[in-house]
Order: sequence, then structure tokens, then C-alpha cells
Amino acid sequence: MLMQHNAVLPWFFEPLVGAGAAVVCAGILWFLLVSGIAWRLATDIPNDRSLHTRPTPRIGGWGVVPVVAIAIALFAPSLWLIAVGMLFVAAVSQVDDRRGLPARVRFAAHLIVVIAVVAVYPAQVSVWLLAVVVFLMVWLINLYNFMDGADGLAGGMTLLGFAGYAVGASFSVHPSSELALAATGVAGAAAGFLIFNFHPARIFLGDAGSIPMGFLAGALGYWGWREDVWPIWFPALIFSPFIGDASVTLLRRMLRGEKIWQAHRDHYYQRMVRYGLGHAKTACVWYVVMLSGIILAELSLGWSSRLQWCSVGLWMSVLALVGIGVDSRWRRFNSATFE
Repeated sequence: MLMQHNAVLPWFFEPLVGAGAAVVCAGILWFLLVSGIAWRLATDIPNDRSLHTRPTPRIGGWGVVPVVAIAIALFAPSLWLIAVGMLFVAAVSQVDDRRGLPARVRFAAHLIVVIAVVAVYPAQVSVWLLAVVVFLMVWLINLYNFMDGADGLAGGMTLLGFAGYAVGASFSVHPSSELALAATGVAGAAAGFLIFNFHPARIFLGDAGSIPMGFLAGALGYWGWREDVWPIWFPALIFSPFIGDASVTLLRRMLRGEKIWQAHRDHYYQRMVRYGLGHAKTACVWYVVMLSGIILAELSLGWSSRLQWCSVGLWMSVLALVGIGVDSRWRRFNSATFE
């Protein structure tokens, strides 16, 4: 069953696709866990920078990635190259999960798939703007990986973010059924993963899951902008909590002269867990923040361009206040700890 780009679908079709993706993904992950295969594929061993205390399989990608690939093949064939790119970075990342790869090899793989998508599906803009888009997409791939460190966080925000894409693609002035169904497939698979990832987490995404999800967030966001489904700010606003946390944290580490590629516990979400909020409450707070940004993004699609950019600026201010609040509580926590 192949979907046409702007085919009119029954209202219940997208929820069925999402539910089916969730069931299949959850079934795959359940089998890997009960059979013991999960532990042999990739296991995260806690260290002094971890937020968890027991070894946990990093096999979320083994459920999410194949389900998304099937969903795109069935319902969004025009996005075939994006599916191929997702599978490629998933394969490279699985090797990294098992054996470890040099940063330059991982970065080269990310750059290859992003350039391929932009080259095959070029937007009608200047080369310089495309170069900026390529940089931002590669950055999104990596920051997604940085944010996969607390129970339920990356899984829940993947569910919310791609559900936001699906709604935007469905109700845009220029809707795209293929884009909506692809995003619905990702959101559904994330829901199936979240069953095992919410606190206390039994599995993590791992690089083989987080890297492909970061690539999809960028690639589908780019596709929607290229096809005039949504403005360029829309994907950034949808995933703004991820982007804000990782970007500010890494910039701070760079200014302190630290090696930004090394594992650490300086992200805002990590501080929230450490100062006593815990995994479940931290995840729920982030869900509320992200859902608020998504609702604003969806409403803004129907506004004038000036109001749209005003809403983006307003939301950046809100996130800045959230960050200031977390920093303030973190300083009080440290002060109490060392007294």
C-alpha cells in the first residue's frame, strides 16, 4: 500500500499506523529482553559519569529503526533516501556501541548521510544557507545522542517531537501525507520503546537508536521545510528543549576548555536528576516543557510571519528562564552539599 504525497486519508489512519508501530517495536524489544539477546548486542556499564547504577542493554535502536524503515517503505516511499541514511548511521552506531569507533569516523558517517539528503533533495535556496542547514542537521544528530542519559527522557521526547511533526504535516497549509505518516511511524515506535525505557529503565536507546533518531529529526524537518509544509523555524521549535540543553551545555564546556566529546554530567537534565528531582519527575517536567513548545509551534503555523518569529523569540526567552531556574537550584544544591 503506497501513499501519494497529498492523498486524503481517513482520520483514523495515522493513529492506526502509530499504534501498529508501537506494538511491533515493543514486541521486538520484549523478545530481545526475555531471550537474553539484548545483553549480547550492547550493554551500558555504569561509570562515575552515569546517572544509573546497574548495567543496562542499549538496544532501543533494534526495535525503533526497523519499524521506522518499514513504515517509510510502506507509507512514505518518496522518503526512501532518508530511510537508507537512517539504516546506515544505525549500522555504524551499532559498531560503535559494541566496539567503539573514533570520533572522526562517526562524524564522517553523519556528514555523509546529511550531505546525501541535501544533495538529492536540494532546497531552492543559496548554497550558503544549505551549508548552514547541513551543519545544523549534523549538530542535531549528535545532540540527540547527548540527551540519551536519563530514564524516559529521549524516548518520551522522541514520541512528542515526531507526533508534533505528524500534526504539523497533517494540518499545514500545504499538508504532506507521506511526511505525516513517516513521523507517525517514528512516534509510534518511540512509544513502544518508552514502555521499557521509562523509569526504572530496562533498556536505553544506545547510539544505534539515538543517532538515527537525531538524523530523522533533522532530515524530516528539512524535508518539511523544502516541501513548504512548515517554515524553517518549526523543527527547531519542536525540538527546542533538546537543542537548548545540549547547545548551552557544550558551549559552556568549550569556554572552560574541556573536551566536549567526553562523557560528563553537566546537562540541565542531569543536574535535575542529581539535585533530587529523580528520573521520573525530571522526564515529566521535560515532557511538559516540550509539549508546551509543540503546542505553540502548531498554533504559530497559522499566524503571520512576523508573529511566528515573535513566538519563537518568546519561547526562547521561556527556555532561558527555565535554564536560569535549574542553574539557581543547582548552585543551592552544591552549596548545601559542601557545607
